[in-house]
Amino acid sequence: MTQAPARPAMIWAALIVVYVVWGSTYLAIRVVVEADIPPFLGMGLRFLFAGVIMLGYLWLRHGTERIRITRRELRGAAVMGLLLLVLGNAMVAVAEQTVPSGLAALVVGAISLWFVLLQVAGGERPPVLTWIGVLVGLAGVAVICLPRGGIEGVEAWGIGILLFGTISWAFGSYFSPRLGLPRNALVASAYEMLTGGVLLMVVSAATGEFGDLHVAEVPAKGWLALAYLVVLGSLLGYTAYGYLLANAPLSLVGTYAYVNPVVAVILGWAILSEPVTAIVLGGGALVVGGVVLVVNGERASAKARRAEKAPEPAPDEAMV
Repeated sequence: MTQAPARPAMIWAALIVVYVVWGSTYLAIRVVVEADIPPFLGMGLRFLFAGVIMLGYLWLRHGTERIRITRRELRGAAVMGLLLLVLGNAMVAVAEQTVPSGLAALVVGAISLWFVLLQVAGGERPPVLTWIGVLVGLAGVAVICLPRGGIEGVEAWGIGILLFGTISWAFGSYFSPRLGLPRNALVASAYEMLTGGVLLMVVSAATGEFGDLHVAEVPAKGWLALAYLVVLGSLLGYTAYGYLLANAPLSLVGTYAYVNPVVAVILGWAILSEPVTAIVLGGGALVVGGVVLVVNGERASAKARRAEKAPEPAPDEAMV
């Protein structure tokens, strides 16, 4: 069966969801870890519940045929769950024990820069504008990370874990088309969340987090934030991201990286009174500006490649 081409309206709707919802998840993650829900356990519950709910929905609506996948597809989903959720998203939760949500989002905004470097490693030659964007963005990351945003209490290990998580997420996103994932975006997202959730629960148990959770002492806002992450951050946001990876150019998908930090910084400042220092603003502007240049450079390059491949018009059809 051939897959119908994605409609532009669907692609933009998915982009808006990823822009807004994922921008707000940094705030929700911060609330979860401040509520003394251990990071691996909290994110494990998030993705485990979301994966079970998604599979249950698909089974009830379409039957077992829709959710049946091959071993290769399950293996691909497990790899994505490991790279994106365990080594990517969960690292954000670990880091936000010391890093404010807005600052974390700015560091994560460097993902698009790693996309470009991975493309170069794969033999592609980005245009000059893209390289300028990479250099500007990396300068912004250095401005933010080296002085730790100029914010007291931010630990260097938290910044390092964030950078590691962004690289892992970029690897997973870049190699996703080669992993043989289920062709249906909802099915793929469900199994990625389910396998990622199981892996995170194993990590949580191995690190002794189960004993650190005192359910009665967790405030209501902690459980509400976790529910928000399950329903909107995972079921809606992660599914939209999986749809974009399957149907939209990677350069367009990467635009969320310079929208999310803006949303996260504003929410962190407005709701949690997180400090917004001159270093955060200056470095953040460089990161966002660099990502904008990268995306525009990649878009112009893709347009030029399409023009080169287009057949020349016949003499009687040429414009005069």
